[in-house]
Amino acid sequence: MAAGLSLSSAATIAATRFGRDHYLSPKRRSATDDGLLFPFPTRRSDSNLLFPISSSRRLAISFVMRDHMSQTPIEEGENRENAISDEKQISAVRLAEKLARKRSEQSTYLIAAIMSSFGITSMAIAAVYLRFSWQMEDGEVPLSEMFGTFALSVGAAVGMEFWARWAHRALWHASLWHMHESHHRPREGPFELNDVFAIINAVPAIGLLSFGFFNKGLIPGLCFGAGLGITVFGMAYMFVHDGLVHRRFPVGPIANVPYFRTVAAAHQIHHSDKFNGVPYGLFLGPDELEEVGGMEELEKEINKRIKISNA
Repeated sequence: MAAGLSLSSAATIAATRFGRDHYLSPKRRSATDDGLLFPFPTRRSDSNLLFPISSSRRLAISFVMRDHMSQTPIEEGENRENAISDEKQISAVRLAEKLARKRSEQSTYLIAAIMSSFGITSMAIAAVYLRFSWQMEDGEVPLSEMFGTFALSVGAAVGMEFWARWAHRALWHASLWHMHESHHRPREGPFELNDVFAIINAVPAIGLLSFGFFNKGLIPGLCFGAGLGITVFGMAYMFVHDGLVHRRFPVGPIANVPYFRTVAAAHQIHHSDKFNGVPYGLFLGPDELEEVGGMEELEKEINKRIKISNA
């Protein structure tokens, strides 16, 4: 627009100077010379045509400016509506992609959890059956070994809760935080670095089961039971912690069982850091919260989970 105004002003000034020089010049020129030297009219009646043209140019430019200014609010409103519409469409697409990715991750982890649980359970049952059938080939029932195996199975499962509580506080939230941190931030993909701890805990269980399976006697029986207890705890921990609390795979109606709901709510408080990380345990987490006066917060979390499940 500024360029248009400058052009019109320049044309007007040039025309005015030409008219003045033409009539004041001592040397008279012919009409032919005028036409060749500068293609503007020289007569007064013809020169009147020059200025309306320049004025029309200025009027046209002014008209465009007024029209542009009058359309600006409408265009801005339309652009704003288009931008909002585009943002909504982009948000909807991103939400759909996020939900699809989450379902894919849940399916991947669920398949891995089912395969590992089924495989470990089948191996444990087969190992128990073969071990005792092999030891009873002579017709004797090894009662002491059977009792020791059963006792250590229960004892190891309960003991793993206290081990997990101590390791969680003293190791995972301390020197091993660089690995456990992946569990306290949004997960990218079906797995996280923190899953390595499950493999680490499986190593002693496999070792104890192998030693107890291939040897006879009370000590091998106790080792076999300890390996079974660690295995049972690991499966229960994966089901409650990964499935029920963090919803890495669906667990079905068991999520509405009051005890499991309380356990899940207590562990959710651990991730909120409201009581300096307490509870660090899983199955005895509600007891830890009671010791630090967190029962009111636990009730709030339980009610929140009930509302979500009923929605």
